[in-house]
Amino acid sequence: MDPQSHPQYPEPILPRVPKRALLAGQSAIVTGSSSGIGKAVAIELGKAGASVVVNYGHDTKGAQECVDAIIAEGSRAIAVQADVSKEAEVQGMFAAAKKEFGTVDILVNNAGLQVDSPFIDMTLAQWQKVIDVNLTGQFLCAREAVREFRARGVRPEISCAAGKIICMSSVHEVIPWAGHVNYATSKGGVMLMMKSIAQEVAPWRIRVNSVAPGAIRTPINTQAWDTPEHYAALLKLIPYKRIGEPDEIGRAVAWLASDDADYIHGTTLFIDGGMTLYPGFEAGG
Repeated sequence: MDPQSHPQYPEPILPRVPKRALLAGQSAIVTGSSSGIGKAVAIELGKAGASVVVNYGHDTKGAQECVDAIIAEGSRAIAVQADVSKEAEVQGMFAAAKKEFGTVDILVNNAGLQVDSPFIDMTLAQWQKVIDVNLTGQFLCAREAVREFRARGVRPEISCAAGKIICMSSVHEVIPWAGHVNYATSKGGVMLMMKSIAQEVAPWRIRVNSVAPGAIRTPINTQAWDTPEHYAALLKLIPYKRIGEPDEIGRAVAWLASDDADYIHGTTLFIDGGMTLYPGFEAGG
């Protein structure tokens, strides 16, 4: 890779977006927000004025760092440990959110994981673990959110919607991914689950959408960008010729949860630098 051609490696040039209180008076749950994209989303929601439940599985330190960052922005935050694949723990997390903040206005269904294996060697346990967290976990959290939103209804002074659900999907809801069949299946399922829920709950003024990141600079994919050689190989998949940053996803989620996006419903917002344009066909295939 020619560093002069891509001067953003390893640090990209990003727009500086001023702080706006898009979500003042609202409360949010962000699952899996002790690190990576989830942490960035939780912090950006805090910057936009929301009170935030920082959900985590095991990383207590990361969750507390996220809480501290949100509080430093002038918003309220608490950390709540819960395994999103467990119904009782999800219900306990929502109870904690309502006890602390009164209600829940926004759910960001972010928690997810990868357990990679060639398909022929994939065990049932590897398949089930990914489906349980990535798909069933989103179902359980979305169901609790819809129950809360419908029971409370619209608060016009707070938002024109009764509630907002944003599912964290992936470019792999549409791009097949050999060697990651369980992960791609979970994200394809998220896509149709999101659309089906959106269709059903729209009359209650509940908005449901997904965000689908492409390659984002997070610890889970360090091997894709940790050297100039790896980064150059990654850029072959990205027409825009740079990796994405977690706070870019966070800012998009904050906007999508706001009333500025009130007529957006049942759709996936791809944030991928053009990865879903299938750059391998840029010369006509």
